[in-house]
Amino acid sequence: MIMLQEIKKNNEVKHLLRFAARQLTEIGYTEHSFRHVGLVAKTAGNILMELGYGEREIELARIAGYLHDIGNAVNRVDHAHTGATLAYDILIRMGMPIEDALEIMMAIGQHDEQTGTAVSVISAALILADKADVHRSRVNKKDKSTFSIHDKVNYAVESSKIVVNKDNKTAELILGIDTEISPVMDYFEIFLGRMSMSRRAAEYLGLSFHLDINGSRLL
Repeated sequence: MIMLQEIKKNNEVKHLLRFAARQLTEIGYTEHSFRHVGLVAKTAGNILMELGYGEREIELARIAGYLHDIGNAVNRVDHAHTGATLAYDILIRMGMPIEDALEIMMAIGQHDEQTGTAVSVISAALILADKADVHRSRVNKKDKSTFSIHDKVNYAVESSKIVVNKDNKTAELILGIDTEISPVMDYFEIFLGRMSMSRRAAEYLGLSFHLDINGSRLL
């Protein structure tokens, strides 16, 4: 079985992630490079581990998390679909079994809130992990006067984590937000689509989705 560590060493993957980061920085998007994909890979695997899934599902979720944004090297528009195709081709050439490569392809192709939804446990874990990564470290711009509302919301988030509880059957996104930088309502305005997608992903895993901001449960 191909493991995440082999994917991380792949030179083609490294270049795709570098170019994805370069392109998104140029057009003013938040960070989508090694920090983001590394965190999403770890979180997606941990979600399925916490829920008692097997080694195969856990490792496929990790790999899907690491590769999910390589399509940004092509264009931000339709990056989920482009990235899914790129990932499948790379994984097959690396010798991954077709069914495993297809699982990853499907998960990556479904991770964007504009066109996707949870269709497998791997895609559900990827969605929850990806949408949970909201944090000020993702803001590339240095000049706060140029911040969009999206930048302000991300910059206001001082801490974020998704906590899955198998016994309570819950997935809770816990955020710490500096409301002097951005009010909580701005978060809902920007990320309502992401929260709806996360709720559906949690439900696919048999969980109820909750949002906690500054110690108060809002969903």
